[in-house]
Amino acid sequence: MLCIPYTTMNLPSSSTTDSSSAATASTSATNPPTALPLLIPSLPNDLAMNCLARSPRSHHVILSLVSRAFRSLLCSSLFYSSRSLLHSAEPVLYLSLRSTNPSLLWFTLIQNPNSLKYSLIPVPPLPSPPCIGSAFVSLGPKIYVIGGSIKDIASPKVWALDCRFNTWESIPSMRVGREFAAAGVVDGKIYVFGGCLVDTWARSKHWAEVYDPKKQQWESIDSNNSNNSSFYLFREKWMHASAVINDRIYAMADRNGVVYEPRRGRWEEVESELDLGWRGRGCVIDGVLYCYDYLGKIRGFDVERGEWRDLKGLEKGLPRFLCGATMANFGGKLMVVWEGKEGKGKGGDVDIWCAEISVEKKGGDGELWGKIEWCDVVHSISKGSAIVHCSSVTL
Repeated sequence: MLCIPYTTMNLPSSSTTDSSSAATASTSATNPPTALPLLIPSLPNDLAMNCLARSPRSHHVILSLVSRAFRSLLCSSLFYSSRSLLHSAEPVLYLSLRSTNPSLLWFTLIQNPNSLKYSLIPVPPLPSPPCIGSAFVSLGPKIYVIGGSIKDIASPKVWALDCRFNTWESIPSMRVGREFAAAGVVDGKIYVFGGCLVDTWARSKHWAEVYDPKKQQWESIDSNNSNNSSFYLFREKWMHASAVINDRIYAMADRNGVVYEPRRGRWEEVESELDLGWRGRGCVIDGVLYCYDYLGKIRGFDVERGEWRDLKGLEKGLPRFLCGATMANFGGKLMVVWEGKEGKGKGGDVDIWCAEISVEKKGGDGELWGKIEWCDVVHSISKGSAIVHCSSVTL
């Protein structure tokens, strides 16, 4: 039996689900019953909860078929809180793809407990017109989709996908519209830089903003306290990459970048070595920024050493990827997703490949080594579609 998330059971496909159905699902999922029925006869509910919360996520769909009480539990916030307290939460990968429609499709990666094969399963799409150039961040159980342009007009709109229930919710809008902005999370707050015009003082004032989920409001960040005159020119550029390394937010434009340290409110320029080598999407694991070069080789930038290193140990077993690759920190492992060659299906569908790689530093010189846990095709998309982003959350 194919293991699919219980939140996607009996839902329409991502290409047909509209905003009203997504809103209905959000209402029912985020407002679970206040009192759970008896879960397991002869066992108190707190003990039964303790047992069920330890079950692997891949078995949840099977548990949901046991009884209505189990289904109610699996759709409750209490269940996920218990998994977190018991240290039973697991990383879950989400992927967005732009189709030829051109709608934005969302998927989650799951494993079939019988065959141990991985595949992408659709989740409800964003209940708004598709945007180009949105920024993405993960915070807690949610993935935030920030800004983007609709018909070449930058949007201030922000949406959040609650991955516990695969439902969308609207977040307060930013002060200005943004596309191709940089974003990062530090101390539970979302920081966004650039992606907007700075032709007036008012726009310049909002070049950088921060969102506090607890207060549910955006505030401008003072970006005028830099002693570097080139920083003012930098603010006019759009971003193509961003990352958080050691609680500092790195944002890259076409030719240079900026670093912001929220705890000190300090702006700096990106190190020259990092600037020269970082041009693709990537992710951070244990203080090392991993990305890929134009030859499809994975590299890592060690901030403490200030140098790039090739990720060794992958010479055999990992196909070369040159287009559409993106990465995520998957519970301390490197997850790489990329577009492969055209498949043999109808219309020349393109295969989506995924690889899970264990990474570590070895030796006194900080060599980076990787070990491929698994690598396989997880989905096929129509020719002309493309990978937009992948994110990992812990549930």
